[in-house]
Amino acid sequence: MPKLFITKPLSKLMSEAKSDQGLRKSLSAFNLTTLGIGAVIGAGIFVLTGQAAAQYAGPAIVISFIISGMACLFAGLCYAEFASMIPISGSAYTYAYATMGEFIAWIIGWDLILEYLFAASTVAVGWSGYVVSFLKDFGINIPAQLTAAAGTVMVDVPQAGWKNLTPELTKSLTDSGVIVDSLPHLTGVINIPAMFVIALISFLLLIGIKESARFNNLMVVIKVFVILLFIGIGLMFVNKANWHPFIPENTGQWGHFGWSGIFRAAGVIFFAYIGFDAVSTAAQEAKNPKRDMPIGILGSLGISTLLYIFVAIILTGIVSYTLLNVADPIAVGVNAMGSGLFWLRPIIKIAAIAGLSSVILVMLLGQPRIFFSMAKDGLLPPVFSRVHPKFKTPYVSTLITGFAAMIIAGILPINILGELVSIGTLLAFAIVCIGVIVLRVKRPDMERAFKTPFVPLVPILGAGICIAQMLFLPFDTWLRLIIWMAIGFVIYFTYGIKKSKIQNPEQ
Repeated sequence: MPKLFITKPLSKLMSEAKSDQGLRKSLSAFNLTTLGIGAVIGAGIFVLTGQAAAQYAGPAIVISFIISGMACLFAGLCYAEFASMIPISGSAYTYAYATMGEFIAWIIGWDLILEYLFAASTVAVGWSGYVVSFLKDFGINIPAQLTAAAGTVMVDVPQAGWKNLTPELTKSLTDSGVIVDSLPHLTGVINIPAMFVIALISFLLLIGIKESARFNNLMVVIKVFVILLFIGIGLMFVNKANWHPFIPENTGQWGHFGWSGIFRAAGVIFFAYIGFDAVSTAAQEAKNPKRDMPIGILGSLGISTLLYIFVAIILTGIVSYTLLNVADPIAVGVNAMGSGLFWLRPIIKIAAIAGLSSVILVMLLGQPRIFFSMAKDGLLPPVFSRVHPKFKTPYVSTLITGFAAMIIAGILPINILGELVSIGTLLAFAIVCIGVIVLRVKRPDMERAFKTPFVPLVPILGAGICIAQMLFLPFDTWLRLIIWMAIGFVIYFTYGIKKSKIQNPEQ
């Protein structure tokens, strides 16, 4: 049993940090900040804002973003300390290995698969929604059954096109006098556009980290500019009546509107903030990680939080929150501005497509590097740590991650994916916060290029808020997490514990 909690020596981690291990060091502080913005500004603004408002919080989704932003600030400060101390590509997995032992590190590593792999799939589904909407503006129609998860019931809404048939949409149509059963229905088969974008970005990541960073920088510039444009123009179309009631009355069901809905929405949209976490997975490819990692993590988090709050206020002011439970809520907001702004519709949709593309890129960049670190430690087969001789990327892990993400994006609906990612992220953040306290006690003398302020208060608040948000997530999400962890335990106790290089140094 004590071997389960054996820690990886910090001296060994630091020696690994100094060696290149085959990965190319080419990322600057600017690259790391844009990687963070690239991941954070995307799904939250372009997909989950509308859905969480429609299902849980109403216009009070703004409060949900503030709650999640506070939790991220505390967690981000803890990540910044670890990333400056241990600049290894394993992110929270490596931090847990150094502080709380191998078994906890395995739990985090397995949990991070939920965060990155499923996040890429979630955002790809949102990307699909915007691409379908964009192409439709030019008269190009992809068969609806090839743009939705298997088994998804869809309905052809007048002047809006094919939408997922949800209870909220049914109520909205009924309240408008539309007989839902009289509209054309069909069942989704597979989401082809979502699978396509994952395949394309996986290929780009295979070619090289520098090329991927350049692509991400371009996507970030486009989407931030257009988001600011949407906020500026949207101010003129806000109908204050859409903000009343600001906190819709609870339906009688826990987590559906009222304050319980605000906290549930905060747990769901926490997914939107995971970008700064993904920055830490690229630490081994940073030019000066001790200085640049805290800049990238905290800089991207601060910029992104402000943009989220403003977009949430404007979007729920333009359109009633009851109409936003769609894959492309910003597009719905633009359409509601009227035909006079038809020119803005394709621009917003292009920005959404660019923004979601950069999120997918950062998520698909992060997951192979987690696999890479776990394989280097012996907890996964050595094939996961193979680096391409020419491109200097973990190409086997990238191919496996890309293929798995394609399948998941093609067959699972976005609400299940988003909630799974949120609970995985919250668990990882909570453990990182606790890890800062543990390492301050164990190694108070260790050099820290960046120090989390007000320890242990900040880490305790970070872990506490994350755990509280987990408790507000649906029971089904907890059940899926438990099943996922059970699968991980089987793999660890049948393979990882036997091949671990720390536990079996002779190997």
